[in-house]
Formats: sequence, structure tokens, C-alpha cells
Amino acid sequence: MTVSVVGAGFGRTGTNSLKLALEQLGFGPCHHMFEVIENPSQLAFWQAVARGETLDWDAVFVDWPSARYWREIAEHFPAAKVLLSVRPEESWFISVQATIYPSMRDRHETEPGYVRDVMDMANEVVVEQTFAGRLDDRDHAVAVFRAHVAEVQATIDPAQLLTFDVAEGWGPLCEFLGVTVPDTPFPHANSTADFHDC
Repeated sequence: MTVSVVGAGFGRTGTNSLKLALEQLGFGPCHHMFEVIENPSQLAFWQAVARGETLDWDAVFVDWPSARYWREIAEHFPAAKVLLSVRPEESWFISVQATIYPSMRDRHETEPGYVRDVMDMANEVVVEQTFAGRLDDRDHAVAVFRAHVAEVQATIDPAQLLTFDVAEGWGPLCEFLGVTVPDTPFPHANSTADFHDC
């Protein structure tokens, strides 16, 4: 499979909305953390990646765990465009603390099994490897977020990169991908309220 788009943005930056938008525009299927949760066969792959093993990158990726490996995926697919989803730092941190961080922090309260294994893998990739175990430390987490954005922007050719806030809607995304703007509203999914309704 040839990858057209690599998602480099951290989770809670509108990645599920972006996944839905990309699929609506014909750039799918897109890979999101939801795919790991819903497809048990994928867990072994991500556990191996978390251990540092080199594997084959053949899908479209947004969100964690793939956002941790944006550089490797972009190098594997040099013709792919890179989407760096962002949002205001403070609202990003608040959203993380209200959603994904508690589920990883409290993962030991979940019965052993597949869901617990996914949360253990996510904790390793996100909390430990990306945030050095300090995802709950606001200053540290925001500094990591800021450094990640800067690193992607400094690494990827500007012609291949879109730094994108889903609040901007279809316009910048469609222009970047060279497609027509749909006559439907831009999808908005997985809000903090949606996350807790799951």
C-alpha cells in the first residue's frame, strides 16, 4: 500500500475529526488509535514498535501511537504529505487531562486482557516515551507539545507539510491535498464529552 498522508499531530488535536475528513475526501482508510482498540491483530505490531523494533509502515496514520513515529513513517513514504494537527496548547493539555491521561494512569484498574494490553502499550508510547512519564506536569507536557510541533515544522519540507487546526475547516486541508471542498460541514468528533460517552 502507498501512503498519501502521514499524521504527525498528537492525540487530542482533532485527529478523529481529521481522520473522518480525510476518509470523506478519499484519503482512506486512515489509521487512528481507534483501529488498535477495534482490531486486536494490530496490538502486537504496536507493542513491537514500542520496543524499538523496525517494522513495515504500510497504512495511513493519524493520532497515537503512530504520531510518535512520524519521522520514520514520513521517511518510509517520502512522497506522502504530512499533516501536523495542532490546537491551542492550554486547551490541548486540558483535553488530555480530561480524557486519555486518566485512562492510561488508571489502566491497572482494568481487568487483564486486550483492553488493558492496549492501554499498557499506549502508556509506554505516549506517557513514558513521549512525555518521559510526566504527561500530568503541565509545563513539561506543553513544552514537549511545543517542541514536537517545532521539530516537525523544521524537518518536513514546507511544500509537503500542513500545520492544521481542525477549527479552520475544509479550506486549508483541501487546498493542501489538491481536492475540491465538499459541500458538507467539516466533521467534528471525539470531543471530551464524546470520549466519556464511549
